[in-house]
Amino acid sequence: MAFDTQGFFRRTGRGAALLLLPLLALLLALPVLTVLASWLQWNPASAQILLEMAQTVLPDYASTTLLLCVLVSVGVISMGTVSAAAVTLFDFPMRRSLEWALLLPLAMPAYVVAYAYTDFLQFSGPLQTGIRATFGLEGRVVPEVRNVWGAACVFTLALYPYVYLLARTALSERANHLMEAARLLGAPLTRRIVRVALPLARPAIAAGTALALMETLADFGVSSYFGIQTFTAGIYKAWLVMDNRIASAQLATLLLIVVVVLLAAEQRAQSRLRFSSARSDRQSSESQPLRLKGFSAFIAWVLCVMPVLCGFVLPIVFMLRALWLGTDDVALPWARFAQWSITSLSLGLFTALLAVGAALLLAAQARLQPNWLTRQARWVVSLGYAVPGAVIVVGLLLPTGWVQATWPNSGVGFWLTATVLGLVWAYLVRFVAVALQSVQSGYARVPASLDDSARMLGVSGLALVRRVHWPLLKKPVAAATLLVLVDVMKELPATLVLRPFNTDTLAVMAYQLARDERLGEAALPSLALVLVGLLPVILLSRTLRRS
Repeated sequence: MAFDTQGFFRRTGRGAALLLLPLLALLLALPVLTVLASWLQWNPASAQILLEMAQTVLPDYASTTLLLCVLVSVGVISMGTVSAAAVTLFDFPMRRSLEWALLLPLAMPAYVVAYAYTDFLQFSGPLQTGIRATFGLEGRVVPEVRNVWGAACVFTLALYPYVYLLARTALSERANHLMEAARLLGAPLTRRIVRVALPLARPAIAAGTALALMETLADFGVSSYFGIQTFTAGIYKAWLVMDNRIASAQLATLLLIVVVVLLAAEQRAQSRLRFSSARSDRQSSESQPLRLKGFSAFIAWVLCVMPVLCGFVLPIVFMLRALWLGTDDVALPWARFAQWSITSLSLGLFTALLAVGAALLLAAQARLQPNWLTRQARWVVSLGYAVPGAVIVVGLLLPTGWVQATWPNSGVGFWLTATVLGLVWAYLVRFVAVALQSVQSGYARVPASLDDSARMLGVSGLALVRRVHWPLLKKPVAAATLLVLVDVMKELPATLVLRPFNTDTLAVMAYQLARDERLGEAALPSLALVLVGLLPVILLSRTLRRS
């Protein structure tokens, strides 16, 4: 009896994939599980630590974080919804250009926006200096920007595109048709917007706001630079300053609970986004966006230009000014800048390749064998992006300390802290979800009938993925690689703690130079990060234009 070589390799590959899936899910979920498991060490000492935090720093962390989230919610909802409604429901000069320009602040890391505005608005900045010189004033003439209100403004300018993008997509599906139907029924314009357009976009607004709040909670650069006491800043202070791992783990757990609540709200809002994508080939002129003229057109134009101006153009101008003035005081570190760039690109590319490989494994297995194990593994991995970098850092360092204390000669601490292994692991926990989303969107456009046809021709398993799926997934895979690369280069909290000695990235050096008030030198890596961040924004804007 002849040995079925092809069947043997097919069964072997299937078994290996089933073995890798739970292993991959466990590796990516381990930091979160470790943080939760830290509560199993509950004893009078840890209870005393929690009680002391509840009497001292915890109320401040909670109130500051809550106030910041409320202010950011109001800001991103107002700015994102108004701009999305303006470019979708109305027609005015430059509307087509502003549709994609409103996405540009996505390229700006929030901490870069904070550096730019602080340099311009601080006591010794050009604005206050110019006002005092012009009007003969003394003292501070502009309120201090380094506070909760200033941080909320920074996050609003950097994160409103989440709400804008989702609200614009929701409104563009059916809003114009339903607005026209309401007009024919005699509803005035204000009522059509309030009673027809905004309810259509409500789930999208909620989902975008939840995403913006998760980014706000995960931030460390802005809160640390502005000196505000958020949960993320408290986690780092408890670990690095107080040298108290239990307190850090407890704070990380509280932050994780808040993130899980936001994630559940975001997923619930996404599940309600059920808009019909079918459109009429011939739309009447009545169902087109309402054309504005005169003062109304000017107001709509201003409402759409201001977010782009304040969230992208002005920070770029401020950083270029700091860079130009910095060359007068000290020579720019071009050699070190090249080293930072190479390190950032190397880490980003290496992590992107690993993340895309893991995403392809998960997505292909979900396509070929959509069983319970595959669904659970995919769900666990997809949660990673919502986990703040501070929680991942604590979740990785806690077991490292336990293992190193139990087996001092194991070398675990060396491999996770003195090499890039721990850093890449933290990146993968967060950013495999980004690659998985892109690959899954590519798979959604591959008809299942192609799989059936290939199986009828004797092609299945790995050969099916290689010969049928892969040629159709090249663009989504390239997009996933780009997205993960950019996210890794912009990541600050995990890189700041887990990077090996003498391994500095653009994000880390921008933070350290700005913290030392060397904003002229910080402008160079900051502008490089913005330039890199423009790549996925351009890709996204091209996709929206094609759709």
